[in-house]
Amino acid sequence: MYRPLHPHIYHLKESFLDPRFTQVVEYCRSSSATEQGLSNLLEEQPAPRVFRLPVFNRSFCEQLLEELEHFEMSAVPKGRPNTMNHHGVLLDELGFDEGFFTPLREQYLQPLTSLLYPEYGGGSLDSHKAFVVKYNMKEDLDLSYHYDNAEVTLNVSLGKDFKDGHLYFGDMRQVPLSDTECYEVEHRVTEGLLHRAQHMHGALPISSGQRWNLIMWMRASQERNTLCPMCNRKPTLVEGHGFADGFTATPTLCPTLPVC
Repeated sequence: MYRPLHPHIYHLKESFLDPRFTQVVEYCRSSSATEQGLSNLLEEQPAPRVFRLPVFNRSFCEQLLEELEHFEMSAVPKGRPNTMNHHGVLLDELGFDEGFFTPLREQYLQPLTSLLYPEYGGGSLDSHKAFVVKYNMKEDLDLSYHYDNAEVTLNVSLGKDFKDGHLYFGDMRQVPLSDTECYEVEHRVTEGLLHRAQHMHGALPISSGQRWNLIMWMRASQERNTLCPMCNRKPTLVEGHGFADGFTATPTLCPTLPVC
């Protein structure tokens, strides 16, 4: 039912990526790559183990925003990104998963996450949920303190003109709020923030304009098959569509990824 405005952006090309990002990925693919060496190439934020990195170039971000706005204006039924964000787009509904986000995760992001977050499944990410959220003065302004249904999260600022709306990070979800110190982290268009998904965080309100963010929840079934990160119990599974919630009944054999 939906006719894309920019069909060429549905398949990942290296020309969409910031050259600085591809240089970092090349380092991670080398046999001499280390966590410390990678950390030296990234911009570590005040919040522990939160890293800023250039991801896309501005031209791609602008074309993706045009595509998303074109989709928003269409009559095609649309799902909500998640239970907290009321405005945005589920990118698998548009058909971005197979040609764009799967190779982005497998070929470009996992070399980084395997070095930065090995104890959180960073080396075995086998599914994802990708979506875009929109903040607007007449819609969602902010996002309350939460953690993500994932093992590792990438959050990329796509634009548009906006003021304020920084992210803030506390501690891991197991740490009581009374023992937590929060740190603000600025959003910069075309750049991403990479962090552990169970790291508590939120978004402060924008004071003007409109902001679009691309979120990629990356999941490792070998981690979540043992303990569901949302309910802290061994998951009870039902079959889901596509990547669903990233669980697998038999990690190496099951072609479906059920939900808990």
